[in-house]
Amino acid sequence: MDRPSNDEIRILIVDHHQLVRTGLRMLIETVPGMKVVGKASNRSEALDLAASKKPNLILLEIDLGPEDGLDFLAELRETAPKARVLILTGVKEIETHLRAARMGAVGLVLKEHAGDVLLKAIKKVHQGEVWLDRSMMSSLLNEMTAPDKVDPDAAGIASLTDREQGVIALIAEGLKNKQIAERLCISETTVTHHLSSIFSKLGVSDRLELVIYAFAHQLAKMPR
Repeated sequence: MDRPSNDEIRILIVDHHQLVRTGLRMLIETVPGMKVVGKASNRSEALDLAASKKPNLILLEIDLGPEDGLDFLAELRETAPKARVLILTGVKEIETHLRAARMGAVGLVLKEHAGDVLLKAIKKVHQGEVWLDRSMMSSLLNEMTAPDKVDPDAAGIASLTDREQGVIALIAEGLKNKQIAERLCISETTVTHHLSSIFSKLGVSDRLELVIYAFAHQLAKMPR
């Protein structure tokens, strides 16, 4: 039996529509190096396949008919700790997108987008980056910076060191820890320590939430 290479993208699809699951598999497997290792329609199937197939990327729909995909996102991440979660959904509510980011999803693609957008998102997320398209990012930022929103973390922002602000800017550019270390001439361990401090000060839990937060609070510039 062939062992998967480190570069192979092993994908678990979670969507309650059989036609969608089949179509996604056909689209994804047109790309060399991408392999669909399982297709699930509900929580039970998703958790079983996450445990047995060991995907490194989970494509998760939020609306699973009688179930909410976000209700078991945390269980999925515990069951397949090496997998990165990319949301593919028709749900457009901004609060739901924010909730997904807070729970550990590292990207979100709307089903209305073309297939090449999804394939690009899968590649970027697998490489360690986060994924939100520009229009979605703008909507998230508008929601987070509305006039009636009170920023409870101003003190946290003020406590950031110059080096931590530099790390945030590089994270927003999509750089991984190794690339940040090389750019700043520091070790990857030091980058990890900086990220832990940043997460603690800003009250964020992962890179995607940090990127959204950084753009919303002008700690980094949105890419054009």
